[in-house]
Amino acid sequence: MFLHIVLSLFTILALLGTLQGFNSRAVAKPNCPTHCGNVTVPYPFGIGTDTGCSLDDSFNVTCDTSDENNPKLFLRSSDIEVVSILDSELRILTRPAFRCYNQDGSPSTNVDWSIEISPFTFSEKNKFTVLGCDDYSLIIGKNFSSGCLGLCTRYQREPDEGHCSGSGCCQTSIPKGLDYYGVTVLSFQNHTNVWPINACGFAFLGEEGSFLFRGADDLLNYTTVWERILATVPVVVDWAVAPETRGCPESTMCKENSFCDHVDGGGYHCICNSGYEGNPYLDPGCQDINECEDPIVTNSCHGDCLNTPGSYNCTCPKGSFGNAYIENGCQRLNQAKSSSSTVLIIVTVFCLLAILAIILAIYYGIRRKKLMELREKFFEQNGGVLLKQKIKSQGSHHEAMTLFSIEQLRKATNNYSEQNIIGRGGYGVVYKGVLSNNRVVAIKKSKLVDGSQAEQFINEVLILTQVIHRNVVNLLGCCLEEEIPILVYEFISNDTLYHHIHSRMGGMSWLSWENRLRIAIEAAGALAYLHSETIMPIIHRDVKSANILLDDNYTAKIADFGASRLVPLDHEQVTTLIQGTLGYLDPEYFNTSQLTDKSDVYSFGMVLAELVTGKKPIGVDRSNVEKNLATYFVNSVKENRLHEIVEPQILREATPKQIQAVGDLVKRCLNLQGKDRPTMKEVVVELDTLRKLKTHPWIEQQTFQDTSISVLEVEQSHDLYEVPLISYGSNDKEPYLNSTNMAFQENKPR
Repeated sequence: MFLHIVLSLFTILALLGTLQGFNSRAVAKPNCPTHCGNVTVPYPFGIGTDTGCSLDDSFNVTCDTSDENNPKLFLRSSDIEVVSILDSELRILTRPAFRCYNQDGSPSTNVDWSIEISPFTFSEKNKFTVLGCDDYSLIIGKNFSSGCLGLCTRYQREPDEGHCSGSGCCQTSIPKGLDYYGVTVLSFQNHTNVWPINACGFAFLGEEGSFLFRGADDLLNYTTVWERILATVPVVVDWAVAPETRGCPESTMCKENSFCDHVDGGGYHCICNSGYEGNPYLDPGCQDINECEDPIVTNSCHGDCLNTPGSYNCTCPKGSFGNAYIENGCQRLNQAKSSSSTVLIIVTVFCLLAILAIILAIYYGIRRKKLMELREKFFEQNGGVLLKQKIKSQGSHHEAMTLFSIEQLRKATNNYSEQNIIGRGGYGVVYKGVLSNNRVVAIKKSKLVDGSQAEQFINEVLILTQVIHRNVVNLLGCCLEEEIPILVYEFISNDTLYHHIHSRMGGMSWLSWENRLRIAIEAAGALAYLHSETIMPIIHRDVKSANILLDDNYTAKIADFGASRLVPLDHEQVTTLIQGTLGYLDPEYFNTSQLTDKSDVYSFGMVLAELVTGKKPIGVDRSNVEKNLATYFVNSVKENRLHEIVEPQILREATPKQIQAVGDLVKRCLNLQGKDRPTMKEVVVELDTLRKLKTHPWIEQQTFQDTSISVLEVEQSHDLYEVPLISYGSNDKEPYLNSTNMAFQENKPR
């Protein structure tokens, strides 16, 4: 009897789980076509323009039946082919951008690609992929840019097959909410060194996992890989109703027996309630599923099945009693045994309740134990043991760092609410939080990555425990008990230097010549401290204006040590995998993989050039001569025309001597040979001396104001996207990434 009762409990739970898994059927509007070829078109989508079959024009699709044997569905009236439409997603065919070269390095074919799908957005399920042995590509969207490198040498016949790790194939993610992107493919040496094994480079966006890299075969047979990408790699697109709204409005179009599910970023979906099916956007709404007609239910119900709204009941036939969910569970009643049967039913119910209580107690006990074991597992997985070992071996002050619990940080961030996100970077997401003592903090949640990147997380912790400086963001503590490792910093409230330089709405008025020099001196002083005054020298490795924060008093604070390296005292340089940001990356380090403190000097020189000119390091919307700010700035200094590119405000406030001196300093920092660059200590001394020079009178100022630069031109020159991040996977690199024309055009490789 007890065995029967336990089996019946699990049978009921299994059936309920099965019913909850039913999906609603796709239903079109009455008198509207539901298919185009093999693609089903559910409302709110509809085939045709001005037919009334869709919710609005953004959900229009076009069915091309010119080929009767192969009808094709297109989004609205565009050439974007749709291959499937689901409850919240649709998939479209992708087109790769590519560039092919002849053996002498001359281009043979090139195609750039751009696409806009507003008001829909590209899903985070997609990956941006670059194929090639001598190629890099930029993907640009609204307020977004990124890129990837595909590199391998002519002697490397077999790149990593099946893995896009940078050797012949590179992949990177895209952010949520992107509704436009453009792609172009560029080359370092026009494939002259790798032409026998690879003549073409490709770049495309596609669903993660749909493209499997086949190593040398994909690099050599470019026509085959082109056709495979077109045929098998879709792009996932997220759609929602009323994307201009925030979540579910008071009056939604969700019909009866359905509910509204809001979408992060705007809009909502309608979903049928459990036990119902149909189209939740159309009258009469979702209809009850008759579970008693389902073969799974009828085979598991050994009595009378009665359908109920959203569910069903299975009972023994009249004149019998027992459990109808198990075979032979119902027994006939005899008149003489009616009293004992009643007692038996009561006993059964009590036994059932007792067993259920025991099961729940065991379940919660096991769950609590598993949670404790999971926290210990995450502590080891996130490098907790390694952190303790290194703290012990390096003599760090463990007492100075707080180990926060999961509950403390979840409460501080409102369970990591999207509204608390204040920044995203190459190594994770940063949340604003308020601790129980009302202290405002910045909480950095690293991305879930493999063990090698867990070591980067521990590296950042160890570095920051050694750093005590007014111009370096202070680490308060960490939490290692969650699946994703977490760092807790002091909160810096006034955004980044990058924002204040390039976002005019952020306010350029306070960025006077005096304030620019002060910020430069503070940032340089912090880097000099890291290079020469810590227990072990620290190379930041990702110095850029986006990693210089400003507090309430506009004091500079160096941040983001996720890519930093500790340098042993008996070494002047270390060999590392290339990491950094395009435009700020030291070309000598890029070319040799030999990291020194002079690599930070080069990156700081780019920040200084950015401060003086107000221009981004790489500007794809600028002319070819001006695309690379490093080259353009150094040439301007050499040709004695620095006044043509500096900010007009600097021309009004600084003396010609100060401008020339800062130009010469930037030129020395950007020297291609690291040994010829100054140290950060020398940079601090020169900037401090420069700051003490007296500002020139108005008459001297007027000489520079007569140049051809206008304030209007400078105000209109800023980029519309953030600084791109580049993933590197090889040591064969060119010292500079050449700027190229990003015009998009249509062709096919030949």
